[in-house]
Amino acid sequence: MVSEFSVIICAYTEERWHELLAAIESVQHQTLPPQEVIVVIDRNPHLLGRLREHVAGIIVLENSEAKGASGARNSGSAVAKGSLLAFLDDDAVAQPDWLEKLAACYTDSHIVGVGGKIEPRWGCQCPRWFPDEFNWVVGCSYRGLPEVITPVRNVIGANMSVRRDALLQVGGFRESFGNNKGVDGAPSRSKWLHHHAGDEETEFCMRVTQQLPQSQWLYTPSATVRHYVPPQRTRWRFFLWRCYDEGLGKASLVKLHNTSTGLSSERAYTFKALPLGVGRGLADLLLHLDGGGLLRAGAILIGLASTMAGYVVGSVFSRITAAKERARKASFSHYGGPAKEPPVEIRP
Repeated sequence: MVSEFSVIICAYTEERWHELLAAIESVQHQTLPPQEVIVVIDRNPHLLGRLREHVAGIIVLENSEAKGASGARNSGSAVAKGSLLAFLDDDAVAQPDWLEKLAACYTDSHIVGVGGKIEPRWGCQCPRWFPDEFNWVVGCSYRGLPEVITPVRNVIGANMSVRRDALLQVGGFRESFGNNKGVDGAPSRSKWLHHHAGDEETEFCMRVTQQLPQSQWLYTPSATVRHYVPPQRTRWRFFLWRCYDEGLGKASLVKLHNTSTGLSSERAYTFKALPLGVGRGLADLLLHLDGGGLLRAGAILIGLASTMAGYVVGSVFSRITAAKERARKASFSHYGGPAKEPPVEIRP
């Protein structure tokens, strides 16, 4: 039996060639086979040709929308034939029953989308200081997420599915969001005011819920994928930047939507999961003489501070930008056009 799923994988670099092949193979060997596998290549003609030449039985197309994850996902969604769309990162490998577990959650029409668990597959040993509560830094499920099937505000893009009709109805992913990163995941230049990390799926889920009020997102930990984490993403530099950038992204979400919706999940995470994580780290130190526990507790506090710093900077920048825009529009309206400098009087 073939499922109603069209699986969409987005790729942009040949540095992940072997990971991409593994991702495709994992989808092709599902207990519930997909209706089709679509790989969208983002601005890389050589990778596009190479994949078409070496891999059969899949649809390979070029991103025809804006550069980035959002545009690539929208390009794949536009040609997909399945009534359900499942998205998988090009460096993630799905467990054999991934689609089967996702499909089991679509029990009624109100379930608009389902996401699953993302386990890290470390390219090197996970640092002792790295807390499980911050696995989202490397694009994985973090400690604090539900351990049973639970309604959630949003799912994570590396392992998510959605009804195709719902996606098209709300206009797809917002293309102003998406990944714009350097090789190690941090931006190649210091851009402290503009968000770079992928919050496109969070914004998308929130927009679907707002426009389709009866809809519901589910998280099921039994639908599992394993996401590759390269060694460069285990460094302090990346950890701090990614936390800061997440704060910038949350400020953007609050600007687009509202504070109660934009930060509902974050408040529960901050006031419940993180204090428990700090306590767990200190307990590891005191009860098991594990010095890494102190490091993990410290990393939680530093990561939270960095995220809050990004949120404050992003919020202030948004307000300044909005004030300038209001002033510009007021000037335009008052003078019947754009504000102009007074003419220079030239005397003989």
